[in-house]
Amino acid sequence: MNKLLQRVISGLVKTGSLSITGPDGKKHTFGDGTGQPVHVHIKSARAARAMAIDPMLAVPEAYMNEEIDILEGDTLDLLRVGFQNMDPSGIDATFSKAIEGFRHAFRRLQQVNTTTRSRKNVQRHYDLSGELYKLFLDKDMQYSCAYFESPDVTLEEAQLAKKRHLAAKLRLKPGQNVLDIGSGWGGLGLYLAKNFEVDVLGVTLSTEQHGVATERSQAEGLENHVHFEIKDYRNISERFDRIVSVGMFEHVGLNHYRTFFDKCAQLLKPDGVMVLHTIGRSGPPYATNAFIRKYIFPGGYIPSLSEVMPSIEKSGLVVNDIEILRLHYAETLKHWRTRFLANREKAKAIYDERFCRMWDFYLAGSEAAFRWQDLVIFQIQLTRKNDTLPVTRDYIQETEKELAQHDCGQRQASEAVSAKPAPKKAAPKRKTSAKKA
Repeated sequence: MNKLLQRVISGLVKTGSLSITGPDGKKHTFGDGTGQPVHVHIKSARAARAMAIDPMLAVPEAYMNEEIDILEGDTLDLLRVGFQNMDPSGIDATFSKAIEGFRHAFRRLQQVNTTTRSRKNVQRHYDLSGELYKLFLDKDMQYSCAYFESPDVTLEEAQLAKKRHLAAKLRLKPGQNVLDIGSGWGGLGLYLAKNFEVDVLGVTLSTEQHGVATERSQAEGLENHVHFEIKDYRNISERFDRIVSVGMFEHVGLNHYRTFFDKCAQLLKPDGVMVLHTIGRSGPPYATNAFIRKYIFPGGYIPSLSEVMPSIEKSGLVVNDIEILRLHYAETLKHWRTRFLANREKAKAIYDERFCRMWDFYLAGSEAAFRWQDLVIFQIQLTRKNDTLPVTRDYIQETEKELAQHDCGQRQASEAVSAKPAPKKAAPKRKTSAKKA
């Protein structure tokens, strides 16, 4: 095996049980032998050299290109060994540390997300086949962190709880208008309209998501109350009582935070409320993971709270509440990856083996980052005045309880309808003879 790679791994892996068979067929073992054994076969010298210099990008690329195979354990087990031995900022080796430092220094150049470039970035990911997302998302097509009120709930229940949690923080009233920035497949907007009698405008840059969301609105008879448009938030001029944005801020880019919050302040009415739900870092800033930026979310960036707050303060918006969701996304991604792997052959039929390997690494890597690194979820509640909302959080819990009871009632009613036997068809009349006996 490449001597430089061997030296890098020896310096990194102090705990765990990692075995690597190199292109020469020789097996090397690293760590203290604890935990799930992981055995990797590196098939090419080229892959070994690349992994020694830039492992954060080269390892997933080699896996995608079938230049490495995991003979024992799986991608998550491999990432567990790496991440549990690694500082969140990366591998502390000369070449890789220098490369990550370069990426951090020039991260702003990778996030010049103009309206045109933002549209292209979104199309790279969200305009993939809708059939792919149906293979692993919940029935409501929620592609963001769920809210696990207890460890044993289903993904569907956790995603419904997420919608309740966000709705409670918005403190909605009938007749209000709501802007959903990054509306996805429409699930949140439809939920708000049905439960609170509000009008919702959802904006997205994804043609695929817009089509599905519009069809759902029409199918549920809500087209007069929920409207979806392909539009950049920067091009909106109407003012709103409420603004919600879930899983979109990660695509804004560090260069555009001031623009984003200035625009939200402009769009929010004086007594309005906004809730921002986004992935963030609990540690200091550093560059987007190279694999994620290149293959999954081009133009994306995960901020530390210290990078977000200055733009909020300068916009004139008032921070009412910040909640940090820890491990909720790790559990969400665990569900997604389990479902994806169970439907792997179907995903392969839609795309190919390389795509399946790429998405396996993406889902496993994301779960690992939330479970063993510094990724979390920020839920930031904003207003334009400091007396818009109650001074305690009690109203959030009260609203969630009311919504939970309502959701439970709706589910029971739906189950009762499903369980009700279909009406029997009348038996066909027998033909009688014209002659009487």
